[in-house]
Amino acid sequence: MRILHAALAAFGSKGFAAVTTRQIAESAGTNLPGLTYYFGNKEGLYLACAHEIVASFRRGIGAVGEAAGGALSRPLAREDAAGHLKQLFAALAHFLLSEAGAEDRAMFVQREMTSPGPAFEILYAELWQPGIELAAALLERAAGGRLSTTDSRVRAVMMIASLTGFRSGQRVVAWTAGDDDHVAQITAALNEQIDAFCR
Repeated sequence: MRILHAALAAFGSKGFAAVTTRQIAESAGTNLPGLTYYFGNKEGLYLACAHEIVASFRRGIGAVGEAAGGALSRPLAREDAAGHLKQLFAALAHFLLSEAGAEDRAMFVQREMTSPGPAFEILYAELWQPGIELAAALLERAAGGRLSTTDSRVRAVMMIASLTGFRSGQRVVAWTAGDDDHVAQITAALNEQIDAFCR
């Protein structure tokens, strides 16, 4: 795990092309043969970072997502859909903004979003698409048919992007709103948005 943590930090801050496996090995306190033994080459290590991001996401909010997905397979009242959506975004806010390693994961992901590289397909197929589809399906149910599937997807992306914006813009937020932990305030604001869809 030391190698993956070092790699996530290096790739997130500098990008794939600017980092060498030797630098990562030194940062992790290991030797280059040890790194290549476990990961093969730089691309193998980069892809392992993407898989670790997906795994950490599942550890962080997997149970909430599974409960919401299970609820969608049955008849679901609008209020219950909204409740699951609130729980999902509360867990996502905590994962993106509070958990250890969140900044390194966010920077890695942002690089893949703005300049797709070897990990893009992994992150899209295992993280972005399922997350957007789940949030959109809950939004559609919570809105009681007032939102189309496309409208629900767009709103789901907007809500998720607002959280990633807080992660990348944390210094600006701290300068304008203080250094407090803003997760509760952000969650409350998202809950208000969800309630508006249910009216």
